[in-house]
This record gives sequence, C-alpha cells and structure tokens, in this order.
Amino acid sequence: MTLVADESVDFTIVENLRAHGLDIVAIAEHSPSIDDDEVLGIAVNLNAPLITEDKDFGELVFRLRLPHCGVILLRLGKMPSEKKGEVATRVILSHLAELPNAFCVFDGFILRVRRAKV
Repeated sequence: MTLVADESVDFTIVENLRAHGLDIVAIAEHSPSIDDDEVLGIAVNLNAPLITEDKDFGELVFRLRLPHCGVILLRLGKMPSEKKGEVATRVILSHLAELPNAFCVFDGFILRVRRAKV
C-alpha cells in the first residue's frame, strides 16, 4: 500500500514506515510548501491514504467535502520524535486495512475511525 505523508508529519514516522516496507510519498521530499488541497489531490491521484499532523485536513474533508482516499490525523503533541515514530508506526501497521476511505484520528492512545458515507 502507498501512503502519502504530509509535510507536517515528523520524518521519523516516514522513516519507520519505510523501514517496515511501506511505500511512503513524503511531501517534504517531493513538493514542499504546497497547499493542503494540493496535498490531498496528490493522495487522491495515487489512491493513497494521507498521514498528517495538521487538523486543517478535517475541514477539507468534512466541511469542503474534498475527495480523499483516507486520512489519518496524528495528534501526538510534544511527544519526542523517536516515540512518535514508534507509536505512529505501530498503529498504522496494525490498522492498514481500516485506513482507505476513512478519516482516522490517533491521539497516542486511541484510534478513532470515521468511515466515509457512501
């Protein structure tokens, strides 16, 4: 599965996911400083869920109803980078099947999954 990592995502998370064999398109490497709607468009074009630490994607998905292939919003706060990498990787790997077409929020302890209405 391919995932897109928004520029807001701690790069340790990107490195950890890649180390576990996932294909991660990191916006920071390919298109830094683009607008959030463009980031979401890249994820849609790749048919890939988006990983972000930016809560503005909730507005794009729910209020503006922009198309998406899934969003996982990480709310890990001031957690140390290494710990962010560990916990985010663990939750993403264990819930890969739930990510497509869902809006997920992970606060470091609980993953909430909101399925897209069909």
